[in-house]
Amino acid sequence: MLILASKSPRRREILNKLPLKYQVISSNVNEKKFSEKNPAELSKSLAIAKAIEVSSKTKDYVLAADTVVSFDGNILGKPSSLEQCRMVLQMLSANKHYVITGVALCFEGTVIDAFYETTSVYFKPLSNQIIEWYISTEEPFDKAGGYGIQGKGGVFVERIEGCFYNVMGLPLSRTSELLTHHGIMKWGN
Repeated sequence: MLILASKSPRRREILNKLPLKYQVISSNVNEKKFSEKNPAELSKSLAIAKAIEVSSKTKDYVLAADTVVSFDGNILGKPSSLEQCRMVLQMLSANKHYVITGVALCFEGTVIDAFYETTSVYFKPLSNQIIEWYISTEEPFDKAGGYGIQGKGGVFVERIEGCFYNVMGLPLSRTSELLTHHGIMKWGN
């Protein structure tokens, strides 16, 4: 049995596309204690910490992930206020940013494998009107970078380079390769 160490409904939605059974146990890792400035290293370190924390309590394999958004070398977290959300969306307007998801697989507190995936996301120019409309939906407040590509925030996206599911929170193709490689998931009978 696989354990998904995540509270994210989007990660569950993505993992449900694969032929495997799993349970969810959320991690209690305090993300604020991590100070890495490199977005790729931060996402991978957080995924590893979450996987280790949950896997130390179970005899099952544990899969964890963490997604960060990077713009102009800065890490953009989940907006905590209307003003912060407005500022982030104005920054991303008509620009390219990166969505990086770290993924870790652990067993009994030991890291078996870990990687990160990067997707480039290009936003079209956003008017103040569309930004205010989006903020009023309350969708941006639980998402890194202040938008959800799979929801109403998808209207901002001009194009992406890389994995769509990575932007949602779990790179589907690489995750399936990881689980298959380690014998956790099998295709067919």
